[in-house]
Amino acid sequence: MCLAVPGRVVDVEERDGTRMAVMDFGGVVKDVCLEYLPDLVVGDYAIVHVGFALQRLDEESALKTLELFAELGLLQEEFGDPWEAAAGAAGFAGAGADGAGAGGVAGGPAGAGAIEEAGR
Repeated sequence: MCLAVPGRVVDVEERDGTRMAVMDFGGVVKDVCLEYLPDLVVGDYAIVHVGFALQRLDEESALKTLELFAELGLLQEEFGDPWEAAAGAAGFAGAGADGAGAGGVAGGPAGAGAIEEAGR
C-alpha cells in the first residue's frame, strides 16, 4: 500500500537547484522534494506522497493522523521496521521482524545478539 503520510520539516536546503527537506514521519526521517510547496519552513507539517510534499497540514491534524497510522501499523508497513533497516544498513544478517537479530534481543538493536555471539 502506498500512503500519503504527514511529516514535519526538520531541515530545508537547495540540492542541485531543487528545494528539498529532511522530514520526520513519527520517528522515520526521509528526504522530500518541496517543489509543490516551496514555502514550507522548518517546523511546518505537510502530507507527503512518493517523496513529494503535496499539501500543508496543521500540527494537530498531522499528529492525530500519525498516531492513528501507528496504531494501525501503517507506518511500519509503509516505512518498514527501523531496527531491521538499521541492521541491514550496518551489515547484520538475520534481523527479524521483532527487531531481534540472530540470537539478538527483541526490542534492542537488531543484530545485538549477533555481536555478542561473534565476540565469544
